[in-house]
Amino acid sequence: MSGFIEGIDREQTTLFPERLEDWIGEDHLVRVVDVFVDELDLAGLGFARHAPARTGRPGYHPAVLLKLFIYGYLNRIPSSRRLEREAGRNVELMWLTGRLVPDHKTIADFRRDNSAAIGRTCARFIELCRRIGTLKGACVAIDGSKFKAVNGRDRNFTKDKIASHLTHLEADVARYIDEMVRIDRQEAGEARATKVANLARRYGRIRQEIARLKAMDAALANAPDGQISLTDPDARAMATSARRSGLVGYNVQSAVDTETHLIVAHEVTNKGFDRDQLGPMAKAAKAALGRDDLHAIADKGYYSSAEILAAHKADITVTVPRPETSGNRSKGRFVKADFEYDADRDVYILPRGRRPDLPLHQGGRRVADAPLLDRKLWRLPGPEPLHHRQGAPHPTLGARASGRGDARPPGRSRRSDDPEALHC
Repeated sequence: MSGFIEGIDREQTTLFPERLEDWIGEDHLVRVVDVFVDELDLAGLGFARHAPARTGRPGYHPAVLLKLFIYGYLNRIPSSRRLEREAGRNVELMWLTGRLVPDHKTIADFRRDNSAAIGRTCARFIELCRRIGTLKGACVAIDGSKFKAVNGRDRNFTKDKIASHLTHLEADVARYIDEMVRIDRQEAGEARATKVANLARRYGRIRQEIARLKAMDAALANAPDGQISLTDPDARAMATSARRSGLVGYNVQSAVDTETHLIVAHEVTNKGFDRDQLGPMAKAAKAALGRDDLHAIADKGYYSSAEILAAHKADITVTVPRPETSGNRSKGRFVKADFEYDADRDVYILPRGRRPDLPLHQGGRRVADAPLLDRKLWRLPGPEPLHHRQGAPHPTLGARASGRGDARPPGRSRRSDDPEALHC
C-alpha cells in the first residue's frame, strides 16, 4: 500500500491510552448540549425520577437520557433502537453519556413519561437564545407539515367508508347464500357438504365483520369530526398538496424565526387544515419570545378573518395573502378584493375610483350580503379598466363577520400596502 495514507495497525497497542476528551473538538456541538442540560433545573421542569430512589436498582439520571434525546433530535435519529445502537458505537455519544448505553425501552419510556418536561426544556432553550441575543424574534413565519401516522388508510373509517364497506359485504352475503342454494340443488354427497361448509365459514366471517362495522358506525356518532382510527386513535385522514392524495396522520404547526430559522413554538394537531391555527401559533410564539409585539407571516391556507382579528387584539401584526376563491378574475371580471369601502361617504369604491350609487345598507340588507358579493358584479363598459387596474394595488373588501364600518380586518392592508412584508 505504498504511496497511500495508511491507518494504524489494529494489533498495535498504545502505551498511554487515549481519552474520550481528545476526540471531541473544543467547539463541537455536543459540548453545547452537555453544558445546557447540566445547567437545567430538572426537578423544576418536571422530569420524573430526578432524585434516586432509596431502594431498588439504580436507574439512569434523566440528564443522561435528555442529552441522548437532544443528540438524536439534532442528528435526525428519532428511533429509540437506533439511539441505543449509536450510544454503543458513536464516540460523540460515548463522550456525552459517559459510555452509558441505555436500552431502547428505557429511552422510549423516558420520552413518553417526560413529554411535557421536554417541551418546557425547548422553551428554556428559546429563552436562553433570546437572553444572549441570538434570537431577535421580530418576525416569525408560521407553517404546517403533514406527518404520516402508523395508522393506515384501511384502518381509518368515516360514515361513508363504513356504508361502502357494508354495501359490498351485504352483496357478498347474498352471493354466498345464492351459491349455497345452488350447491344444494345441483350437487350431492361429500363434495356438496365440503363446499357448503366452506361457504358457511366465509359467511360467518362476513357477518362478524358486518357486526363490527355497525358497532363502529354507532361509535362514530360520538366522534366530533366523524372519523375513527383504530391503530392511532388521534390520527385523522387529511389531504396533502399532491393531487388526489392524502394520508392518515397529524398536522404539525411550527412558528420559525425568520432571521435565525429557529423554531420558537410548535404544536401537533389532527386537523387537516390550517385556518384555525394562525391565532394560537402567533400567540404561542409571542409568549415564547417574551415580546410586546410581533409580526407573523403565513400562507393563504391560514387566511381567516376571525384568526386575524384575534391576533390583532394580541398586538400581533399579521401578513396573510387572501386566497382567490372566485374564478371571475380569469374571466376578466372584478372580484371582492377589487372593491374598497369608503366609511365617510358610506359607499363602495370601484377599481378606477368611481363610486356607484349604492350605500352600505339598502333595503334593510348589508351590501356585503347583497347580490354584489353573491357573484353578481357591477360591470364597467369595455375591458380598459381591467388593464389599468392590474398595475395598482387595491385594498380588499375585508371580512363580512367584523360588522364594522371598515370591514377590512386588521392586518389585511399589509398585503397590498407593503408587499415586501412577505420577505421579512
